[in-house]
Amino acid sequence: MLQYRFRRWKDVFPSKQVTYICAMDFMELSDELRRWMLEQGFNGKALAFLHLVIGFLFLSALCFVMWWITRQVLIRIIRKVIIRTKEEWVPHLIRYKVFRKLALIFIAFVISRGTPWLFRDYPHWKEIAIPITRIYIIVAIGISIAAILNTISIILESSHKYSDKPIRSYKQIAKIVVYLAVFVLILGVLLGKSVLFVLGGFGAVTAVMLLIFRDPILGFVASIQMSAVDLVRVGDWITVDKYGADGDVMEINLTTVKVRNWDMTVTVVPSYALVSESFRNWRGMIESEGRRIKRHVNIKISSIRFCDEALFQKLRKLERIREYLDASAEEIDAYNSSHGVDQSNLVNGKHLTNIGIFRVYVQKYLEENPFINRDMMFMVRQLQATESGLPIEIYAFTTFKQVEQYEEVAADIFDHILATVPYFELEIFQNPSGSDMRMLRQGAQGDMA
Repeated sequence: MLQYRFRRWKDVFPSKQVTYICAMDFMELSDELRRWMLEQGFNGKALAFLHLVIGFLFLSALCFVMWWITRQVLIRIIRKVIIRTKEEWVPHLIRYKVFRKLALIFIAFVISRGTPWLFRDYPHWKEIAIPITRIYIIVAIGISIAAILNTISIILESSHKYSDKPIRSYKQIAKIVVYLAVFVLILGVLLGKSVLFVLGGFGAVTAVMLLIFRDPILGFVASIQMSAVDLVRVGDWITVDKYGADGDVMEINLTTVKVRNWDMTVTVVPSYALVSESFRNWRGMIESEGRRIKRHVNIKISSIRFCDEALFQKLRKLERIREYLDASAEEIDAYNSSHGVDQSNLVNGKHLTNIGIFRVYVQKYLEENPFINRDMMFMVRQLQATESGLPIEIYAFTTFKQVEQYEEVAADIFDHILATVPYFELEIFQNPSGSDMRMLRQGAQGDMA
C-alpha cells in the first residue's frame, strides 16, 4: 500500500523535482522552470518577466506555508506540551513569542536562498535585493536573541536564587551588545565591507560613543559593583536623602533603580549614585533580631533638683523603683554618716536627684516591656545638654520590625514617659507659643494695674 502511494506521488512529481524542492536548490529548480517555459515558446523579456512572476509567487507561497505551519501547527503543539509540563519557566517561551520569532529566521533563510535566482535576469535589482535579504536575516536573528534574553531574564528573576540580583541590568547590557552587533553587521552589508573594517572605523568616534553611552556604561559598572559587594537587592528598604527616596527597591535596571516610597510614589535613582554617594540600606535591621528605637525627650534644666524627703516618699510609692530607692537610701546614709557630712544642705555629700531617679525608672519600665528585645543593647542615657534642655534618650530594640507594630510600641513607650515626667517634678522643655506670650503679657498688665 505504501509503495503504491509513493509511486503515485512519483507519477505526479518526478523524483528529481522532489529532491530539488526538499533540498531547496532553487537555482536548479529555476533552470528546470526556464527549460519548461522555453518549451512553451517563451523567450527574451517575456521569459524573464514570467520567470520573475512565477518565482515571486512560488517564494511567497513557500514563506506563507512556513509561516502558517509555525503559527497554526507548531505553536499549538508547543502550547499543548507546555500545558502538560510542570516547569514554571516554560510558559515564558510562549509569553515572549520565542518560537514565532525563531520562525522568522527560517523564513529569512528561504528568502535569502531564493533571491539570487528570483532576480537572475535583473542584475541591478539583484544587487539591491541581496543586501536587503541579508539585513532581514540579521534583524531576524537579533529579534530572536532579544526574545531569548527576555525569557532568560524572567526565568532568573522568578527563581528564588536570583530574585534579588540585578538581572534586568545584565539583560539590558546584553541587549545593547546585540543591537550594536546588529548595527555593525548591517553597516557592513550596506558598505560592502567586512566587520573588522567597520569596527576599525569606530576608532575615530570612540569619544563620541562614550559620551552618548555614558549613563549606560556607568550604570553597568555600578550594577556589577552592587552585585559583587551585595549593596542593594530587589526588595531592600533603602533611603537616599538626596533624591527623596525612602522605600522598597522595585527594579534595578541598567541606568536606574526604582524605589517605591511609603507614600506609594516612585522615585528613580541613578544606579551609579548608589555606588558613588551615600545611602542607607535597612536590610541589616530587617535581618537582625530587632528594630532600634533611638528617641529622646528634652527635660527643662531648671526643673532638675535634688530629691528631698517629701519627693523621696512620693516616689517610693512607685513599685518599679521602690527597691532601688531603699537600697540607694541606705548606701547614701552610710556614706554620709561615715564621712560626717553636714546634711542640712543637700549639696553636701551624696543625694539622689529627680532626673537620676527618672532615668532609672525608665530603665526599669523598658526591662518589663515584653516587646523590647533584652538580648540586644538597651539603655537610657543622658546626652549633651543644649539650649533646648537635657536630652534623655531611649536606646533599645523592639522585637517587632514591621513599621506599624514598631511605631505602636515606640508610641506606647513615649506616651508613658511623657505622662510620667511630671510625677518626678520634672518638666518637658517646650518653646513658648503664642498663648504663652499672651498669658505673660496679661500677667504683666495685671501687675501694673
